[in-house]
Amino acid sequence: MSYYDVDAILTDAQKVPCTFELTVPGLGHLEGNPGAEVKEGTKLELPLWLAQMLAITPAGTKPGMITLDLPDSLSQKVTNALRADPRTVELRSLAPHFFNLGTRMLDLFEEEELSDLLTESFKLRAKELADHAHNPRGALGEGAEFLQGLDENERRLFRATHEGAKAVRAWLVGMQKK
Repeated sequence: MSYYDVDAILTDAQKVPCTFELTVPGLGHLEGNPGAEVKEGTKLELPLWLAQMLAITPAGTKPGMITLDLPDSLSQKVTNALRADPRTVELRSLAPHFFNLGTRMLDLFEEEELSDLLTESFKLRAKELADHAHNPRGALGEGAEFLQGLDENERRLFRATHEGAKAVRAWLVGMQKK
């Protein structure tokens, strides 16, 4: 992703749960109390970009200022639903950039099982998405609910697949006229 990638910027702005590991004076505005200190053990939701900077420290030094937790969009309840049937989960309501957020969190956490689950979920959802992109009637009828729950990556993939299928149909019609 480039520096100017809007999706990356929006992913970094998503809030993630954090726990402060030490008392920090002057950061009370983060919890709505300007000028106060944030006490050790305080749980807050911070934008991913800020949480990452506060959590990561050089190797061999003291622990970071905060510890990061997985966001609600990657909670046990959501992962169980993805294991059952990823096509039924409305990802957009969980996080508009669900798969980008998952990728960023996997950069910070070593969760092999979560990585495999997100990969398999994306594959299954992409198959369903391609089916709807090639069959416009399905997208307007029974598939409308599925398509409303797509995250931003899936929406881009749907548009590209739909445009590709449309271009192939136009090419075939052109070939038949010759």
